[in-house]
Amino acid sequence: MSELTLQALKLEGLFLIRQKVFCDDRGRFARLFCQTSLTAQGRAFAIRQINHSRTAEQGSVRGLHYQHAGFAESKLITCVRGAVWDVVVDLRPQSPTYLQWHAEELRADDGRSLLIPAGFAHGFQSLTDDSEVLYLTDADYAPAHEAGLSVHDPALAIPWPLPVKNLSAKDASHPLLDDTFRGVEL
Repeated sequence: MSELTLQALKLEGLFLIRQKVFCDDRGRFARLFCQTSLTAQGRAFAIRQINHSRTAEQGSVRGLHYQHAGFAESKLITCVRGAVWDVVVDLRPQSPTYLQWHAEELRADDGRSLLIPAGFAHGFQSLTDDSEVLYLTDADYAPAHEAGLSVHDPALAIPWPLPVKNLSAKDASHPLLDDTFRGVEL
């Protein structure tokens, strides 16, 4: 078995990664990223940035974030402490799953990550206090080209597992989807 195996999920291009976890009396070891393994499985991923977030309070939501065309980024998401409910929304207008969402519960030590293609919005809700998430991205953060979706958008109807709280001012101001929304052309 490869140290990373990919499982295709219902949204085209979205994969759950399962790490091979080695445990002994000292604890555990898992390779979170291996370019060679992903390339061998047809999913090359060139890391441009590694980001880390800590969310202090259970129920807090970060997202749903994306970057516009020309700056869109793929992400590899791993929970390294606690647990999160990780949500992605397909924003690619030519995709058969356009404006559909998918969520996975990611837990520290569960040996699972999400590989999210460019053209998706991403966010998560902390299911525990002091959750930490590691984000590997294949594009630089471009603040002038960032945008977001409302976590309360009825068009998406995302059933957050806990009451949503602690949205940043920026995340709380994301607009609802309307007829002017064109998605992210890649």
